[in-house]
Formats: sequence, C-alpha cells, structure tokens
Amino acid sequence: MIQMADSLMHKPMVYGSRARIGLIVPPTNTANEAEWHSMSPERVSIHSARMPLHTDTKSDAGKAALYNDIEKFALDLTQAEVDVVVYGCTAGSMVTPVDSLARFIIDKTDRKALTTAQSIVEALQALQVVNVAVATPYFDAMNQHEKHFLGENGFNVVSMQGLGFGASGVADFRNICRITPDEVAELARSVDHADAEALLLTCTDLSTLPVINLLEHELRKPVISSNSATFWSALRLCGINDNVTTGGKLFELSK
Repeated sequence: MIQMADSLMHKPMVYGSRARIGLIVPPTNTANEAEWHSMSPERVSIHSARMPLHTDTKSDAGKAALYNDIEKFALDLTQAEVDVVVYGCTAGSMVTPVDSLARFIIDKTDRKALTTAQSIVEALQALQVVNVAVATPYFDAMNQHEKHFLGENGFNVVSMQGLGFGASGVADFRNICRITPDEVAELARSVDHADAEALLLTCTDLSTLPVINLLEHELRKPVISSNSATFWSALRLCGINDNVTTGGKLFELSK
C-alpha cells in the first residue's frame, strides 16, 4: 500500500485532468456553481469555497476584512491543487486597480487568479466594446458603484437598470437566485439601447445562462453575464479555448 501511495503522487487526478478551477463565492450564491458546472468542458472540474459577503471595498477596514478572507479561502482551495483561484463576486471585486485582488491571490497562493470584475473588463475588451447597456438585480447605490467602476476602466454605460435587490439590507441578496431566466430576459430587453454595442448582465447569483443565446439572437449584439465572462476568462487562463455553445459570442473568441 505504501508503494502504491507513492506511485499515485505522480499520476493526474481522475477528475479535472485538463483543469481544476477553484471558485470563491458569497455564502448564499447558488447560480454561479450551477451555471459553471453546466458550461464545464470535459475533464474540467470546479471546486468551491463560500466566503462572507463584503459590501465595503473602499474603507481601510473594509479592504482589510476583504483581503483577510480572500487569503484564507484561497489558501483553502489550494489544498485541492487547483490551477486557478477565482473570486466569483461582481460588485465585491470591483476594486481599483482591476487586477489588484488577483495579484494578491497570486502572491499568497502561487496560483493563477482572477476576479469577476476583472473578467468582465477583459471580456468587453476582447469583444472590442466601449458602449454597454447594463442590467443588474441591484439597488441604485450598487448600480452607481458598478457604473463608476466600468467608467474607470474605459467603458461608457449608455443605459442601466436594476431590480432593487439589496435596498432593504444584505439579507435581500439571498433572493436574487429566485429571479427566473424569463424575468432576466425581460429586464435585458428593457435596458437595451440602440447605442449599446453589448449587453452586460451582472451578479454571479443571477440565472443568465438559459437566455444568453436567445438575447443575442433577438438583440443582435453580444450578451455577457458575470458568470459567462468569469468562466470564459478562467478557462482561457488555464489554456482551454473550447467553445461553450451556451455562453454566447464571447466563447467564440480565442485568447
């Protein structure tokens, strides 16, 4: 048995032999993992950790709490020998510079890393988009936070609309996963704008995967979501260029 154990150390893992992606999600999030598992190419595995939600990413105390938790849960995921560590939270990863959280994770874990906010920026840049319409489940203050972040990174938000979740407190976020894909599509149609070169659906707990291709066909422009952009970026970071057909035009691009 000892000899067998020694020999297995040099064999690839049964699952995730092409790539193992470590995912940090907010505690109530259920859509991110479900959509990623649905999109996952053969021999790519997803391994998750749940981290407290951080709504304050600006104050010194808020940043310190965020970075402390990021370090703890990223290090937990490295025990699964993941190839990349991903922070799958949209508003919570909208920090400046856009790659600062990823660089912190890389420094602490010696793994590749990225965040949802960073992935959204990379996806819009890859699609050569400047003018974007944005649909969110959030209330106005969070929408303005996202609009400011996108502006800082070179994008012009020509239209934006949210559903008001979070206005009554953080506990309200747990209901975002109850928004149906049909309701997401209705919101997307209402926020689309003639000047928008692409439509962005933000929040990793929003169920967007069933309607991305539908909306792209109807609106005749790229549609990306927090989950599609982050998974696309994670796969490319692992050297996987598969075209995930449910992910829309973004996955037709090579990186």
